[in-house]
Amino acid sequence: MANYQFITLATKAPAKICYSFHEPVSPTKPVLLVFINGLGLPQTSWQSVISQLRGQPPKTGLPAIFTYDRFGQGQTPDTDPQDATAADPMHGHNCLEVVQDLHQLLTQIALEKLNEANLNNLTLVLVGNSIGCALIRLYSQEHPGTVSGIILLDSVLANSDFVSIYPDPNSPDFNATTLPEGVTPPAIHAAREYMSRTFHPDNGSKEGLSRKNLRDLLPASDGPQLHAPGGHRPWVTIIGHDFEAFADEFERMGGAPPSLTRAYVNPYWHRYNEGLVKITDTERSKGPLLAPGAGHFVQRDNPEFVVTELREMLEKIM
Repeated sequence: MANYQFITLATKAPAKICYSFHEPVSPTKPVLLVFINGLGLPQTSWQSVISQLRGQPPKTGLPAIFTYDRFGQGQTPDTDPQDATAADPMHGHNCLEVVQDLHQLLTQIALEKLNEANLNNLTLVLVGNSIGCALIRLYSQEHPGTVSGIILLDSVLANSDFVSIYPDPNSPDFNATTLPEGVTPPAIHAAREYMSRTFHPDNGSKEGLSRKNLRDLLPASDGPQLHAPGGHRPWVTIIGHDFEAFADEFERMGGAPPSLTRAYVNPYWHRYNEGLVKITDTERSKGPLLAPGAGHFVQRDNPEFVVTELREMLEKIM
């Protein structure tokens, strides 16, 4: 069971962040495993993964394990202090600012929990879901040569407006006679409208994290390539959702009928994931894998699959 605690960032006092920390067990080297939330689920969503990993640890020992809820999320009681003066608090801060907070947070945790004054002396392994994947890429870019391992679970489509996944029935080039079986222009209209009001980057978030500039920060899924310690590139594993499980999940959300998800969303997302495997060297990349039975929240729907891939990566790194 996780022991949730609170910490105040030196850069954003007196606001507090909720986190959990598990001590390392017989590690062969000092490794800090960090789980990064998406917008949809808080840090508690990682507990099944952590419990199974601790129950069947890698041969190389257990690393220190860290989870947290960002400002305005989950069990963290405070919003980002700078959001108070934002014109729109739902767009109060952006992904780069979250990355700055994460670096400060890990620096403090390294000193407080691992008695390490220099975060660079720890080997970092980052695991994220959804927008957490974008945050991991940005962290690795902002702090090159610091992250040794990365697992991305159904990454957010960082360079997409989500609406354009579907063809535009109002376009002069649109030809209804070429539509896949089971797909109609009214259904496409409805899906585009849903995406516009729900997932378009112009929509803010309850935690105040804005995606408005995410396309500029991460314009492509296949680059830039990242740098790990020692002049290497990081180990990277890309995991996507199960196509049928996601089609059913998206319909339950009110997003679109499965026929549209099969025709447009799943192929689009898979192509994005095929780009992500290129952010490291070929011999250090794996995927894109599909997590059986898992919708967007892979860590919740198939924690066993995540643990298997995480254990394999840790045994390479530790």
